[in-house]
Amino acid sequence: MTTTPVTYPTGALIDGQWITSATSFPVINPATGKEIARVPNLGAKETQDAVDAASRALGAWSAKPAKDRSIVLRRWFDLITANTEPLAQLMTAEQGKPLSEARGEVAYGASFVEWFAEEGKRAYGRTIPTTVASRRYITIKQPIGVVAAITPWNFPIAMITRKVASALAAGCTIIVKPAEDTPLCALAVAKLALDAGVPPGVFNVVTTMDAPAVGKVLTDDARVRKLTFTGSTAVGKALYRQCADTVKKLTLELGGNAPLLIFDDANLDQAVAGAMASKYRNAGQTCVCANRILVQSGIYDRFAAALVAAVEKLHVAPGTDARCTIGPLINADAIAKVEALSADAIAKGAKVMTGGTVNAAGPLFYQPTVISGVTRDMDIVREEIFGPVAALMRFETEADAIALANDTPFGLAAYLFSQNLSRAWRVAEKLEAGMVGVNDGIFSNEVVPFGGVKQSGLGREGAAEGLDEYLETKFICLGAIDA
Repeated sequence: MTTTPVTYPTGALIDGQWITSATSFPVINPATGKEIARVPNLGAKETQDAVDAASRALGAWSAKPAKDRSIVLRRWFDLITANTEPLAQLMTAEQGKPLSEARGEVAYGASFVEWFAEEGKRAYGRTIPTTVASRRYITIKQPIGVVAAITPWNFPIAMITRKVASALAAGCTIIVKPAEDTPLCALAVAKLALDAGVPPGVFNVVTTMDAPAVGKVLTDDARVRKLTFTGSTAVGKALYRQCADTVKKLTLELGGNAPLLIFDDANLDQAVAGAMASKYRNAGQTCVCANRILVQSGIYDRFAAALVAAVEKLHVAPGTDARCTIGPLINADAIAKVEALSADAIAKGAKVMTGGTVNAAGPLFYQPTVISGVTRDMDIVREEIFGPVAALMRFETEADAIALANDTPFGLAAYLFSQNLSRAWRVAEKLEAGMVGVNDGIFSNEVVPFGGVKQSGLGREGAAEGLDEYLETKFICLGAIDA
């Protein structure tokens, strides 16, 4: 398959057309501070146009046989895969992550398209044994309708494909509002979707700096039957409230405060590798990053020393540098938050074992950091760091570890390291999280359900559960069978 040129659209996508606007906003490379491109700053009117287009396109797209939709999605997967390098380069330019991680995300994002291309053909109903001789009971699955998706900047391709591929496979149409920091990746994958044969109006992208105005249209319009959002808990709660009047179905993947538990019987090398993978990927800017590393006293000192040694091997640089393992944070607000949380911990008695400062590579680069002696009264324990700072807490007993881990309103991901199978199973069951990694620091993929409990959200993405989020179950009673 021919590789698409590196130049991708900078116009928003509505009803199959690339549109501009009277005003625009810049996309900034966080590594250099330089402008990459400008994209349209759309508002309520254009968002309404996108809902209109998605509504018009719904009938024909949902009526297509699942196999026909699958063929289109498979072509989209092939185009994304064929364009891995230009997409990765684009991602690193606007988001900042190391090029190696960007390539990995392109593959990860494409995997959802491939998965749902097949899973859409398996939206099975069922027959139910009757309660009356003259009746027959069946259920069928039907697309929920027009979908609105609001996506984050930290995984600017995968967080779009995970939502769009499942919606399209189910027979829905969709409007995507990407994060203002990373709209170019959204426009790039949308172009490839059009190239693959996704009809006009089925996949729309609204770029904007006025998220409240766009969000109000998407939540107020009764034709939008589902909202899927990945982002902060505060914004998720606001969207939840806004969707109440039209009783939309919701998928909310919100904030996390992931604990990573290391027991005395853990394999030390395995625990360090898992902590590194979980904590420092994407410079700590993932919702499932280990936010609190809870270490049992018997292994605490050895683990802390080994973690520091591993962290000091990380190389901070622009993502295009072949040596880069830690890129920049996304913006100045992210740096300010990391600095404030670290300062609070230090003021309350925590110790910086390594790092703790902005790196010389630039104002948005933060030195990978390990802070020990963290206690429950520190802000860094309660708030999501979203940066390359590992906060180490000491615990004594298994019960203590579970209590500390669950002492948060959030429940997205959790991790534990232990060579004791009974303990691993027992603790995994007691952790209040939607996902638990045992002796593994990265577990996300397309075939397993992704999502949280408590204030980390509602619903699941990926896997068979991810398709169900875009389907309604209809019960049909056939009467008078014996008439």
